Amino acid sequence: MDFTISDSTVQGVLFVFEAIGVVAFALSGVVAAVRARLDLVGVVVIALLTALGGGTIRDLLLDRSPFFWVIHQEYLWVIIGLSVLGAMVLRSRHFDLTERAIQWPDALGLGVFAASGAQIALQNGSSPLIATMMGVITASVGGILRDVLLNKVPWLVASYQHYAIIAFVGGWLVWGLNELGASPAVSVAISALVAATWRLLAIAFNWQLPNWRRDDHTGAIALPPQ
Repeated sequence: MDFTISDSTVQGVLFVFEAIGVVAFALSGVVAAVRARLDLVGVVVIALLTALGGGTIRDLLLDRSPFFWVIHQEYLWVIIGLSVLGAMVLRSRHFDLTERAIQWPDALGLGVFAASGAQIALQNGSSPLIATMMGVITASVGGILRDVLLNKVPWLVASYQHYAIIAFVGGWLVWGLNELGASPAVSVAISALVAATWRLLAIAFNWQLPNWRRDDHTGAIALPPQ
């Protein structure tokens, strides 16, 4: 019995995971923008940059043309729709929008984008290290753009949180599973699940990286209570 997975199936799986990442990061952008009290245009802009920024830089560095969201223009409509609907619901219901409300969907986006970004780079002929870095870029650049535009220090560089390291490990896991004989679809699925779960646990239990300066007692940026 032949269990070979066709290229079209692999591309379909990558599209599904990419779509999940787009929606997840768009939601985190919407919550962050509404929390910052931006107008509707601002909400849409933040959501678009958060959801599409990392994948765009990845495609640019890998010389992939046209960009992924140009091929799949439905992403734009989904993000715009989520932005409008999300802004209306969040403002009318007066939800308590804490920092953690941004981090939950961001964690899902981190996992799936780290895995799918690495696999896309591997299929593009990149080395394992470059593919892993493409996964990190795909998973983190959108959040960086979101935070910078909202005049915040990005989590990636200042909070001692398990974030970029998760994307880095997730990218290597994709390559390792491929080397062990797993299909690209299975490799991406397992790596995305591991990375997203790790990030969710890190948020829930406030796991932090060690301070690199032993004589520095300022500590990490504390997260607000849930």
